[in-house]
Amino acid sequence: MSAASQAAPRVLLAWLLLALVAVAPWLGLYPVLGMRVMCFALLACAFNLLAGYGGLISFGHAALFGSAGYVAGQALAQWHWPTPLGLLAGVAVAALIGLVMALLAARRHGIYFSMITLALAQIVYFYFLQAQFTGGEDGLQGIPRGSLFGLSLQSDRVMYEVVLVIVALSWWFLRRISRSPFGQILHAGRENNQRLVSLGYDATRYRIAVFVLSAVFAGLAGALKALVMGFETLDDVHWATSGLVILMTLVGGLGTDFGPVVGALLITVLEDKMGTIARALVHLTGVAWFQQLNDSVSIVIGAIFVLCVLLFRRGIVGELAARIGRSSPGG
Repeated sequence: MSAASQAAPRVLLAWLLLALVAVAPWLGLYPVLGMRVMCFALLACAFNLLAGYGGLISFGHAALFGSAGYVAGQALAQWHWPTPLGLLAGVAVAALIGLVMALLAARRHGIYFSMITLALAQIVYFYFLQAQFTGGEDGLQGIPRGSLFGLSLQSDRVMYEVVLVIVALSWWFLRRISRSPFGQILHAGRENNQRLVSLGYDATRYRIAVFVLSAVFAGLAGALKALVMGFETLDDVHWATSGLVILMTLVGGLGTDFGPVVGALLITVLEDKMGTIARALVHLTGVAWFQQLNDSVSIVIGAIFVLCVLLFRRGIVGELAARIGRSSPGG
């Protein structure tokens, strides 16, 4: 069987899933929840490019995500920029912060790299905490959606489709990067950095490049989220958001195409719908204790992470792909 014939079912499945997601608001999905999931999925995919393919674990992606949201929000709410320019301003600032982080951290490895990104992210957090335009703990409010290329974004359903197109194209672009010669060099550096250097490649330059690319898409996710929600708060720039996106990626499957999307869907829905899930469990089982889960979202997410570590070492998507590969003829 040729590679093209093997890939055809996967392509068909991807198109079917995309079509299902596109019509989800007409099937009962709350559009704002769907857009939040997509924004965090894009953030997780950006982190996955850096960690899953580049082997670099960053605790600084919240700084990129939140700073883009604040700058885009300021450009739209206070400077009255057009929506495309506001989004680009947020992405540009995230890319700039990512470049600074990369220049300072790229020559370090392992935990040292992670701690440098965390320290720099905390500097960004305290800047936004004290800056007057951010509104401090109250956040930046009243961010208008405006219009995009003549299309009004006031309707949640219209905004949903626009976000879906942007996130889908971004996912496709990140997937292409991971399979390009640049992506293969990242793979080689993750597996054996010294061998990559011995072959004449400037490993540090590639690490800087992938960090900036990851920062661009993390910034796009943050700017989109600010546009969708109409406000920006310190939660998005707090280090806990960096931990959350790492959790999403690990639960879904580090280094896989769909893993970050699955992880973002699972964690975001749990955070948003834990009360509904708890009430449903009480109704089905008659056990009143389940109602306490509504106030214990972090415990539930932590339990899911522990189960994934014990049962799905490669994440949900990674384990499913491995088992399907073993069960297929010649797999």
